[in-house]
Amino acid sequence: MFDILEADIVVFQETKIQRKDLVDDMVLVPGWDCYWSLPKHKKGYSGVVIYTRQSVCAPIRAEEGITGILCPPGSTTSFCDGPEDQRIGGYPTKVQLEVSAIDATMLDSEGRCVVLEFPAFVLFGVYSPANRDETRDDFRLGFLDIIDTRIRNLVAMGKRVILTGDLNISREELDTANAEAAMRKNGYTAEEYICTPARRMFNQLLEGGKVVGERDQGREKPVLWDVCRGFHPRRKGMFTCWEQKVNARPGNYGARIDYVLSSLEMKTWFSESNIQEGLMGSDHCPVYAIIKDQVESDGKMVHILDMMNPQGMFLDGLRQREYSTKDMLPTSGKLIPEFDGRRNIRDMFSRKPTLAKSESAATSFEEDRRGAGATNDIIDSTTTQTPPAGSARATPAADAPATKATVPSVAGKKRPSAGTPSNASFKRSKSGVSNPAVPMSAKGQQSLKGFFKPTAAANVSPTAPSSSYHVEDESDKHAESVLEAGTEVRAGSVGPSTQSSTSPTSPLARRTPSSHGARSSQASPSKDRSAMEEDLDMVHDPIESKESWSKLFTKPVAPRCEGHDEPCKSMLTKKSGMNCGRSFWMCTRPLGPSGAKEKNTQWRCGTFIWCSDWNSTSTA
Repeated sequence: MFDILEADIVVFQETKIQRKDLVDDMVLVPGWDCYWSLPKHKKGYSGVVIYTRQSVCAPIRAEEGITGILCPPGSTTSFCDGPEDQRIGGYPTKVQLEVSAIDATMLDSEGRCVVLEFPAFVLFGVYSPANRDETRDDFRLGFLDIIDTRIRNLVAMGKRVILTGDLNISREELDTANAEAAMRKNGYTAEEYICTPARRMFNQLLEGGKVVGERDQGREKPVLWDVCRGFHPRRKGMFTCWEQKVNARPGNYGARIDYVLSSLEMKTWFSESNIQEGLMGSDHCPVYAIIKDQVESDGKMVHILDMMNPQGMFLDGLRQREYSTKDMLPTSGKLIPEFDGRRNIRDMFSRKPTLAKSESAATSFEEDRRGAGATNDIIDSTTTQTPPAGSARATPAADAPATKATVPSVAGKKRPSAGTPSNASFKRSKSGVSNPAVPMSAKGQQSLKGFFKPTAAANVSPTAPSSSYHVEDESDKHAESVLEAGTEVRAGSVGPSTQSSTSPTSPLARRTPSSHGARSSQASPSKDRSAMEEDLDMVHDPIESKESWSKLFTKPVAPRCEGHDEPCKSMLTKKSGMNCGRSFWMCTRPLGPSGAKEKNTQWRCGTFIWCSDWNSTSTA
């Protein structure tokens, strides 16, 4: 993946994992270091990670969270209270935190920010809360307010800043395809749309951002530059996120909510910036920015590698010393206890494997036997060598297969011979009572189809000396005619062999009492006929049952859309309201660029059918 991206710093948002879910492929990436911010309480929620290529760049400080209130691994001192040389700085003051309606600890508990400092700039990897419902508005605005405060504080300290990630805000109408639809839905004017709280706060942070009226106190001047928009000022459709549920990506009906923002003094540092809308695998696409090899800093040109690594590692773009474990920061993912000191699986194949326990045990046993004067040689396929030419020495195990295992006998006990029966103990029955061999009963229901097979009422009493069976098969017309004449039909012979000769899965089997193997036939024809009718009423028709279950589990035939005469797809309504939980049919084609259902085009038509209103059997 990193080879495809061809980047030296990669920022991921919305990882949706916890610490227990981390695996080697995520942390022990050869040639890369990683810095994680994971949710503290919620499972499968948010999460940010920044990967840095060790051959090109190495941060000098790293923190988790935007407020500095969290603590480094293995420490009880927060980042903002740590030693001066270990702090990135720019932390919100107590007064600035009190303005926010959300507690600082709560803001940093969801794993939404990683901060890395290089000598060149401070990098923020951020995943901002989305505008899902009104219950999260305070948290969202509080998060954006603290981000704005922290960045402005760092700029005031003279540090350069790069803010990148999923900010979940579109700057203006040019950055979203549904701007007009959103205005109509909420009854906004164009001016009111720009003045929504989150969008207004974001635009005041950016140079060239649309701000209606006077700026807010403390936000009088912009401090960041939209790098990608700076290279494509009026480009339309430059979207980075699409709704997957309506398959909006093929029609490019999306929004630009992912950014690379930099300090104003870094505008000349970048040579290119764009989106990679063709790179699939997520509902977002990557946004990238390329920094020049030579950049201007403090009035002179400096190689970027000199400013992306600790002092003394590079000079004029040439490496002076190699990256080592001493350069790792405490927040590095490779120093997590579960991964600290471990190697990547690729490195395991570069070294010679150690001797297995079974092999070492066999070797030690061989040495013990030889030391005790054993006469037989033990042949080990892993250590056997070809004898020298002319050697006529033969071993008893020379013809044995190489995979044969030799098991030593227990000291003081003889090894049991192959012909000796095992000393398995058998359970004794009660004295004076013989246990005749009882035939194994048939296994339970093996499939759904077995539920509909007629059952066999074969309740054999263990004390009965003998038994016979009266078999009636509704599919045998001859048997039915014989029963009407008052004659019984018997399957098998009378005696012990009768049980084995009668199939336990016969359609109908009713036991007839007998004495000492002799059969008695005293039933009248009318009684036999009534008993047969009762048994027939208890039988399920397997064909009818199969058809009923087939109708129940068979996938319904999908209706065809009106615009393209193609099978529709079924969707589930999740929006709260009276129709929540109902399923409906709609056109399978992607949503068009207009975001509306179209006629006589390649995009989605207006077909909409509730599943409860569709009868597939009547149209099939």
